[in-house]
Amino acid sequence: MAKTQKEIISTICEGESWYIVPNYKVMLVRDSGESVKMTGKKSDVKSPADMANIFKMYLDGADREHFVIAMLDRKGNVLGLNTVSVGSISSSVVHPRETFKPAIIMGASSIILSHNHPSGDTAPSKDDIDITKRLVEAGKILGIEVLDHVIIGDSYYSFKERGMI
Repeated sequence: MAKTQKEIISTICEGESWYIVPNYKVMLVRDSGESVKMTGKKSDVKSPADMANIFKMYLDGADREHFVIAMLDRKGNVLGLNTVSVGSISSSVVHPRETFKPAIIMGASSIILSHNHPSGDTAPSKDDIDITKRLVEAGKILGIEVLDHVIIGDSYYSFKERGMI
């Protein structure tokens, strides 16, 4: 009868205090949910307005704040979207660790941040400005550039267009 790994290790290390270190795999799994369908080529996304349209379709019908990233390759093509957090009607918790994790796993060169304001008012709050600055700095450390932060509401607000990034 074959011995298990634990039995083999306990035989080898008899009388000593040992423990098993778990082995983990980090994998990228495509969400089975609905994808955002765009017309044209993936390289046609060139401006904050183009990204605002993608985020608007992705966040359509959201009744709470959703903080989302678009992950881009070296050529600026959108590799995918990821919802980082879902909050309340007026806020969501955003941390660099959760924001950059999918981009690192995906091998993205850059990201674009976005979140919605269910009220429709796209003016950034002080918290929006602060978290954007924090994520831009984290991106510099990680080597993943934050290209823009787009707030979605009745229209959109681009930090890049306003010279804030």
